[in-house]
Amino acid sequence: MLKLALEPGPLVVASHNPGKVAEIRALLDPFGFTVHSAADLGLIEPEETGSTFAENAILKARTACEAAGLPALADDSGLTVDALNGDPGIYSARWAGPDKDFAQAMRNIEEKLQMQGAVTPEARGGAFVCVLALALPDGVVESFEGKVEGTLVWPPRGEHGFGYDPMFKPEGHQRTFGEMSAEEKHGWKPGERNPLSHRARAFEAFAVACLGLNGD
Repeated sequence: MLKLALEPGPLVVASHNPGKVAEIRALLDPFGFTVHSAADLGLIEPEETGSTFAENAILKARTACEAAGLPALADDSGLTVDALNGDPGIYSARWAGPDKDFAQAMRNIEEKLQMQGAVTPEARGGAFVCVLALALPDGVVESFEGKVEGTLVWPPRGEHGFGYDPMFKPEGHQRTFGEMSAEEKHGWKPGERNPLSHRARAFEAFAVACLGLNGD
């Protein structure tokens, strides 16, 4: 994998989603970066015209990097549901509507699962996918993917996290992401790496490639 040797300093997280920014900021915190969100800097949110998580993450990172003149890290992530042919996928945020009503988005998913007859745990598999893209002012761009498999539960459980977390129970666990603290959900910190969440798994790949973290 390409080694980008990113040095600590100002970095833009190309997102207007407070929950997403908070998670990425927490993951970056041990490495000495001064994190600015796209919202902090008044940057526009580009239209996500890509057909994959990677294409959209790269688009957002490049747009923020060019606008701010700083390294930019963008995330495109979402929930894929097996019984729904991978939906909502890259449209996960859009399923929540303009008001970002993820309670309604989760109800929509549950209604569609019921229509498919997906009532047993075996029929309710899905995954959270995250792609992190780093864009540098010199034009270099690299992306990193993380994925976690799990089961969709109903009703949603827990008040932590954001988005679809309360209805996603990761494989090998009995609690949803919504029932886990941020530390439990990510399962990652330098020196004690056991990444659980899709974002933490993508971040680990990024940290190994760009921050000098040992990949062993």
